[in-house]
Amino acid sequence: MVEKLGELLLDYDKIDKKQLQEALKKQQESEKRLGQLLVDMGYISEKELVGVLEYQLDIPRINLESYNLNPALANYIPENIARRYDAAPVVRENDKLKVAMVDPTDIVAIDDMEMHSELKIEPLIATKTKVNQAQGIIYTASDQKTAEVFDSLTKFEDEKEPQLNELKKMVEDAPIVRLTNLIIGQAVQKRASDIHIEPQESRVRVRYRIDGVLNENMTVPKYSQAALISRLKIMADLDITKRRRPQDGRVRMNVNGFVVDMRVSTLPTIHGEKVVIRLLNKDESLLNIDNLGFSEHNYSRFKQLINNPHGIILATGPTGSGKSTTLFAALNYLNDPEKNIISIEDPVEYRLEGINQVQANKNVGLSFANTLRSILRQDLDIIMVGEIRDEETAQIAVRAALTGHLVLSTLHTNDAVSSITRLVDMGIPSYLVASTVKGVIAQRLVRKLCTDCREKYSPGIEEKEFINDDSVEKLYKPGNCSHCSSTGYRGRLAVQEVLVVNEKIESLIVKEEEENKIKKEAQEKGMKTLKDDARQKLIDGLSSYEEVVRVII
Repeated sequence: MVEKLGELLLDYDKIDKKQLQEALKKQQESEKRLGQLLVDMGYISEKELVGVLEYQLDIPRINLESYNLNPALANYIPENIARRYDAAPVVRENDKLKVAMVDPTDIVAIDDMEMHSELKIEPLIATKTKVNQAQGIIYTASDQKTAEVFDSLTKFEDEKEPQLNELKKMVEDAPIVRLTNLIIGQAVQKRASDIHIEPQESRVRVRYRIDGVLNENMTVPKYSQAALISRLKIMADLDITKRRRPQDGRVRMNVNGFVVDMRVSTLPTIHGEKVVIRLLNKDESLLNIDNLGFSEHNYSRFKQLINNPHGIILATGPTGSGKSTTLFAALNYLNDPEKNIISIEDPVEYRLEGINQVQANKNVGLSFANTLRSILRQDLDIIMVGEIRDEETAQIAVRAALTGHLVLSTLHTNDAVSSITRLVDMGIPSYLVASTVKGVIAQRLVRKLCTDCREKYSPGIEEKEFINDDSVEKLYKPGNCSHCSSTGYRGRLAVQEVLVVNEKIESLIVKEEEENKIKKEAQEKGMKTLKDDARQKLIDGLSSYEEVVRVII
């Protein structure tokens, strides 16, 4: 007799009796399986659930990452059937089809899939997350053209590394050209910011970073690795004969009627060259300060800062937090024929009409510090320095601010106030920091809930503690629909805090007081912290509690 799941979880000390009773009670009001409810309630992980189910049902689990998930698998099981039953076809072996399933005991599902595929279904256990990822790989690329591309790649199957002359011929052949265009075209269609092409031992993994999160999109046969990577290197004007050193290049191409600028970076790994392609977003609406996601309160403080005639304004946050976009939106706002605006960047991402942009290049003596010295002799009004990386650059930026220029730049710190400390730590005297820094914008990016499928729910104890507002009776969590590719999120939203340096804060900086004192004074004068801004956007239904905690806490 098969022991019940709840009893097994108790035996393995994965849950306690109270948690089981709560889940069983909730199950009466829900169509979800007990195991999935326990995962949703946070009592067990998906991995723990699959481990117990494997023992309970005596059905092996499957590691989907070790399989080459070809879009042609969609020919066996239609997408609507796969998504209805939380299943994903994995591989065909003669008259048998291995299928990853969240519930491999669902006889109705197995019968339905056998009818559509005309094959014997062998069910295997996998987590819901992994099954959904596999579905994304198979079905988002399952049109006829995609299947044809993968089928045609078999012509190049060869165990040996191709010679240079063979490689040059292969990269010009239609199948590799079509595969390359397919990978880039799908990335643009899905609004990806980066493409990762990663050689593994037996396959090539293709992942897209969408809304800040990496998702596996497809796997490419190992035998097409050399031709695919060489094709990308040729497009970016890189040397295909040099495979053991990193290279960087740029390429511009037309994708479905849109001109896309891409930055290509290669890195040698033990299984071959990994390629990362940054898709540079040319959407001009991003460079409008009205579209940066500022709350009304922070928006007025931000405009107050950038309208200063001189001084330093900093944007801070980790890599990928949108600092550069915020500063470019500020430059776009300040752009005026009567002003001389110069920027020094590494690399130049946005290209703005009317702004003189300089590409930093250490190899030819164009470091940030050297270029900044030259720029100060260019009769400028406003300057943007891509990043203040060292004491020398910081000193020149301070000198520029003291001589009547407005300086915009970025730093890598956790919040607005710590940027002040960072400049002092770099060797800038505190009195100069106090007299030149006018303000700091700290920023993070959180994923926006998909408005087509977000689900309303009553906040639990943790959420109530976070929002600290008993009047809030509902929050929203991610749903599942085709508009968001079943992720529950679509797009990203900035969460900010804006520090405006007043006379009292200047005095605290000169005295080199602790960050907590400066932060307390800033909050008393109206600064909303990152957590405050995130809390309000959570209450407004713009993002989820899990996403806000992941990024902010």
